Amino acid sequence: MPHILHIDASARPGLAGTDDHGSHSRNLTHQFVRQWQALRAADTVTYRDVGQTPPSFINREWIQSAFTPAPKQEPWMAEILAESDELVDELLVADILVIGAPLYNFGMPAALKAWVDQIVRVGRTVSFDPNTPETPFTPLLADRPRHAVILSSRGGTGFGPGGVLQHMNHLEPALSTALEFIGIAHIHCIAIENEETGGAMLADSIAEAHRRVKALVDELTTTVGAAAKELEPA
Repeated sequence: MPHILHIDASARPGLAGTDDHGSHSRNLTHQFVRQWQALRAADTVTYRDVGQTPPSFINREWIQSAFTPAPKQEPWMAEILAESDELVDELLVADILVIGAPLYNFGMPAALKAWVDQIVRVGRTVSFDPNTPETPFTPLLADRPRHAVILSSRGGTGFGPGGVLQHMNHLEPALSTALEFIGIAHIHCIAIENEETGGAMLADSIAEAHRRVKALVDELTTTVGAAAKELEPA
């Protein structure tokens, strides 16, 4: 059965349309998971709210621990890496990664970047071979098809592909680069725009995003479900 890892990164704890100052990106991720489970109730979900409970920032001790070969690690290094190990383990078992990520100052929220820094890790999600300098990195999550669904919200408009402000959007490109680097090759992006404009323009953007989320759920429940069934033992 496919497994979903659902991550919310907005600093706003509530849902737009339900709570005052609620999050549009959270609204989209919850819609995605809710509609998925309506079609495939047996599939499992792990939820992590990095917006409200941010992962630790990496520091000197983390770097020293992560780049020390396991046989040479001291006991304190395992403690330093315990959080990273937990986050990586959650990701390894996921077939669908659903990320709610608002655009903050042209990039991803700091809490989400902290999560990325914890899961992009040599020996766990990517391997490094200095003897092959032209292709030293091998993604370790390319062992089976995995999908990432990035559901975003933006205050302005024109930040998407072909938009006049596309060059200022460093959220989806940076997140996609990190995920592809570790082997998650199927990336799907949907965003709500015009939060600051409001009114009919925001309402239209919300409606279009919800329509696209539903279409994506319909598509992925079919393709991912079929792929998972093929991997089941005969």
